[in-house]
Order: sequence, then structure tokens, then C-alpha cells
Amino acid sequence: MDPIRILLADDHTMVREGTRKILEREPDLRVVAEAGDGQETIRLVEQWQPDLAIVDISMPVMNGIEATKGIKKVSPQTAVLVLTAYDDDQYVFAILEAGAAGYLLKNARSSELIEAVRRVHQGEAVLHPSIQKKVLRRVQDGQPSSEPEGDLLTDREMDVLRLAARGLSNRQIADELFLSPRTVQTHMANIFSKLEVGSRTEAVMMGLRKRWLTLEDLDES
Repeated sequence: MDPIRILLADDHTMVREGTRKILEREPDLRVVAEAGDGQETIRLVEQWQPDLAIVDISMPVMNGIEATKGIKKVSPQTAVLVLTAYDDDQYVFAILEAGAAGYLLKNARSSELIEAVRRVHQGEAVLHPSIQKKVLRRVQDGQPSSEPEGDLLTDREMDVLRLAARGLSNRQIADELFLSPRTVQTHMANIFSKLEVGSRTEAVMMGLRKRWLTLEDLDES
């Protein structure tokens, strides 16, 4: 299996060096590029097309929020994992709405960072459930109209997306739908491809924006 190709974006060289050492201890993770500001981040993402970018919010020239928007324009399939010291709701909302797949604080353990990278790469959400629900509610509350679902997603893909909106993991979705976890991963990959997104969080947010999903979908149990 090919390693997960990662770009690191942080304006502190020592932070990047430390993060690289943590990640590259793992045989399935490889850092392919580093950036010290938001503008450079977008340029290098376009050049390298990494599987995942680990991005700080506070960076010179262009902050992580704007950089994330740029990343999703030049490389929609690149998932963005935020690694930052900021935990205010305004930052969480802004960067997830910009297209980030997950949000992790810099006081996380190295094992948590490694797990987060793998989960985001597999299409899992890396976000506390209470924060995720607040963000998703805010997204839908701001969408006044609906768009037809058409034939973009199959019925089964919509089933998977609805369960993902409730915060279920791939394994939990598999149990709910009597499928194998690998089949759920395949459905998620197809959803990402059709919606041109790089993560489960983005897919759910798009579903809410288009009103394919409702607040009731988030609250079902």
C-alpha cells in the first residue's frame, strides 16, 4: 500500500520539524513538502497534490482559513487537517466551512495526531461530536433553498451520507446497513469523487448546503 503523502504548513520551522519526525516514524506516512505561509501552502499543494495537508490557522501572508479555501480549489481531493493552538468556535466554524476535514489542537499527543491523519485519509471525521453538530446546524441554517438530488448519489450512497451526518464511524455505518467496513469505504470514496470533496466533513456539509440532508438526519438515533 502506498504511504499517505502529507504536506505540512506552519510558520514555525521547529514545529514542522517536530511534526515531520513524529509522522515519519510511521511506515505508512510520508511528508512530501513543507510550507511556512498560506500562499506557499497553496503553491506546493498544487505542485505535489498530496493526500493530506496539515495546516495551522495562524500563518503569515495568508492565514490557514484562506489557505484551506485555496487548497480545495487547486486540489479538491487533498484533505485538510487543522493543527492549531486556537479552539474558539469562530475559528472552528470558519475553517471547516472553508473545507477542512478535521480540527486538532497542538496539545494533542503524537499518537492522536497519527490516528487523526489516518482517520482523515480514510474519510473519517476528526472533530468532537458536539462541535461537529454545532457546525453542521450552522451550515444548514444559512441555506434558504434546496437543490435537486438527481442521480448524483445512489440511494445507498445517500444512506451512508445520512449516517455519516450523525457522526457514525465507517464500522458503525457498516453495522447499521449490514455491510462490510470495506464496502462502506468504497461508498464513501464514490461520494467524495462525485461531490469533488476530500473528506466526510466536506461531504456532509455539502449535503446540508444542498438540503439533501436535514437537521432531523443529524438527530436520528
